Amino acid sequence: MSIAATRNVLVETFGATEGASLRVKQAALVAFGIAALAVAAKISVPMWPVPITMGTFAVLTIGAAYGAGLGLVTILGYMLVGALGFDVFAGSSAEKFGLTYMMGGTGGYLVGYVLATAALGMLARRGWDRSAPKMAGAMLIGNALIYVPGLIWLGMLYGWDKPILQWGLTPFLIGDAVKLALAAMILPAAWKFVGRARG
Repeated sequence: MSIAATRNVLVETFGATEGASLRVKQAALVAFGIAALAVAAKISVPMWPVPITMGTFAVLTIGAAYGAGLGLVTILGYMLVGALGFDVFAGSSAEKFGLTYMMGGTGGYLVGYVLATAALGMLARRGWDRSAPKMAGAMLIGNALIYVPGLIWLGMLYGWDKPILQWGLTPFLIGDAVKLALAAMILPAAWKFVGRARG
């Protein structure tokens, strides 16, 4: 494994680095991450042609900030909370929640969340979150990993004769571009702040 593949991720730049204190820190980060994902999923910003939801932004930034290991524990914990019936997903509600919601049209995208979290974590280990162009590239990869299983699941669920791309891709591209630009600024800026704090 190359040195470039073993860089720290953001959450490793502060707090405990070993022993019981590290475990407490990791548990706190997982709990915070699950809560952040749940809150972000419910944020809807008015935008054309559809409102921007912040769930994918939270998934990808947590993947990058936490790394693949802790990121996967967090996203799987989030899925478990949702599967247990808590209203933590963007389209879930008191009437439609839990596994019933997860196996509906959004199911493939939830699988994509897991894949994207792992990918962003691995790319962050290679330093992609430290520069705006590379972070933008990482976000593109992450979004692709969300959309591919999402669209495949929609096609399997409703039939390939339906307008799958119009349902599950094209209305969201403008919002995704905005979120990509936001992440490309925030993560590298956070690293610059860390560098200044250490200096």
